[in-house]
Amino acid sequence: MNALPLILTVFIACVVEAVEALTIVLATGITREWKSTFQGMAVALVVLAIITAAIGPAISYLPLTGLRLVVGALLLIFGLQWLRKSVLRATGYKALHDEASAYLREVTAAQAATKESRRGIGDWYAFTLAFKGVLLEGLEVVFIVITFGTNQKNVGAAVIGAAAAIAAVTVTGIVVRSPLTKVPENWMKFAVGVMLTSFGTFWGAEGAGVAWPGNDAALLVLVPVVALFGAAAILWLRSRKTAAAAPDKETETVGS
Repeated sequence: MNALPLILTVFIACVVEAVEALTIVLATGITREWKSTFQGMAVALVVLAIITAAIGPAISYLPLTGLRLVVGALLLIFGLQWLRKSVLRATGYKALHDEASAYLREVTAAQAATKESRRGIGDWYAFTLAFKGVLLEGLEVVFIVITFGTNQKNVGAAVIGAAAAIAAVTVTGIVVRSPLTKVPENWMKFAVGVMLTSFGTFWGAEGAGVAWPGNDAALLVLVPVVALFGAAAILWLRSRKTAAAAPDKETETVGS
């Protein structure tokens, strides 16, 4: 695979995780205490570095066929979940994920919590909240980088995509000092769902012994097919919702 599609795929996937982590960090730092928040971030990054150093080399020693089968299955599961949720949100069957609302919820919780010092940390609540937020979202970034990079034998390109995503979100967050409410997150999640589903299908099938026509070039067909399937699902569900709403409107007209 050319490095550019890999970089773009990892970039989009990691932007979503970085935005969610940024929301937690900003809410914690602005509402509570920046020093403890940064300490929580720093410890989380150290833990992530240790996990990456331990897992990364170990994965490279696993048989590539078995690795692709397992990773392909996992990516397919995650991808279908992301795709399903984004389709439901796009059609109104599920509420849109609102970073502004999420930010306000974090702020409200942070304001209500009491301030407590532990183990040299001035605000233990701010520390633990930032730590958990960065660690959980960071683990997803590490998973994306390792799985995509290892399977395509180009970890460097995957790292570039992830680093660019984190840098872009961080700089934007510093400039605006607010959650990135303008990011079309649901459509980004739709794109990530399409990519994860496509790569999961591709790698899982390869791990099971399937030889794709054109090898990696088959992804140029597989990705649009999955995207069209998702778009068709959105149109179908919207038409169903419109059809279901029509009788209700007719009843209201007759009643009035």
